Amino acid sequence: MKLNQVAVQLYTLRDFCQTTSDFAVTAKKVREIGFQNVELVGAGVVPDEEIIRILAGEGLRCCSFHESPDLILKSPEKIVERLNQMGCHYVAYPFPAGIDFKSESSVIQFAKDLNHSGEVIHKAGKTLCYHNHASEFERPVSRTVLDILYGETLPQNLQAELDTYWIQFGGFSPVEWCQKMKGRLPLLHIKDYGVNPENHQPIYKEVGLGNLDFKKIIAAAEDSGCQWFIVEQDTCPGNPFDSIQKSFEYVKQQLVS
Repeated sequence: MKLNQVAVQLYTLRDFCQTTSDFAVTAKKVREIGFQNVELVGAGVVPDEEIIRILAGEGLRCCSFHESPDLILKSPEKIVERLNQMGCHYVAYPFPAGIDFKSESSVIQFAKDLNHSGEVIHKAGKTLCYHNHASEFERPVSRTVLDILYGETLPQNLQAELDTYWIQFGGFSPVEWCQKMKGRLPLLHIKDYGVNPENHQPIYKEVGLGNLDFKKIIAAAEDSGCQWFIVEQDTCPGNPFDSIQKSFEYVKQQLVS
């Protein structure tokens, strides 16, 4: 993994991206920390024209973005337009709203819908990815939802944006899933996993301060062809900029080759 393959998911900094002026300040801070790339949360309150201008001004690249599930499934042509406008290759389906994961037929239909949208996006020279949470490790039958989604779609139509925290939360191995997605894993959310000692519940941690073995994870992801390694922390114990700086320093010192 090279430093220019590392990005930060701006969901971590969402409270600081609510206006154009705030987004400009956030982009500047992100670049000062050392990040060269960002992944956008999705279509937000800041116009794309301003996002493009601000990122270019700070020397930041948009490696991918999350987009509205409804828009991806119903209007993939509009996704292609935005990808072209942003100069971006990857879009990620962020969250399966309204899908019954206890029903195999519902999940299979969802896979067909993703495959259709992914085909439109692929024919335009772009790539649709799927971002998982823990819920995709539900087993409506013998296979997990995530196995069904990738098993019922063509690789060129649906690629993976695996999330290390949610794989661990779902009871599986991030290393094994990175290996499993060989040739189908362009994006990886590197998000660390810890435990709250007071209530024994999982918590988000800065990369390197939790329990995940990122050296093994990154090695497996690289072997599977991963192109972008995206730092994310859904909630932070204090200032999110402090958290992403800690994560960046660990990535730079321990994971970058």
